[in-house]
Amino acid sequence: MSTELGRVRGYGSAHEGVHHWWHQKLTAGTNLLLMAWLLASLAMLPAYDFATVRIWLGSAWAAIPMLLLIVSVVYHFRLGLQVAIEDYARMQSRFVAIVLLNVYAAAIAGVAIFSILKIAFGAAQ
Repeated sequence: MSTELGRVRGYGSAHEGVHHWWHQKLTAGTNLLLMAWLLASLAMLPAYDFATVRIWLGSAWAAIPMLLLIVSVVYHFRLGLQVAIEDYARMQSRFVAIVLLNVYAAAIAGVAIFSILKIAFGAAQ
């Protein structure tokens, strides 16, 4: 009893067809904005030595966007590789590849976030 448009709006059998695509587009936009912020911020630094960058990253105005950038880039990376795995991996190895991808993305994000927080909160070298 539904129209053709009503059936299409179900987004496929999993009802999640647009979710993945929308997240990729959203993270692509945030990556663009945050990378532009990063390049502009780095260009305005008076020097590029460790002490200057550490002082800059110690500010909340730098640390918070850097954390957002890390989260956005890693999530976008995971989404893109997930699509590649789903499209090209054999059915037998697909599950293992997705699990390894999630572990790898979480590890990369964890190390990067820890590093930024360590610098932002002024921990000793």
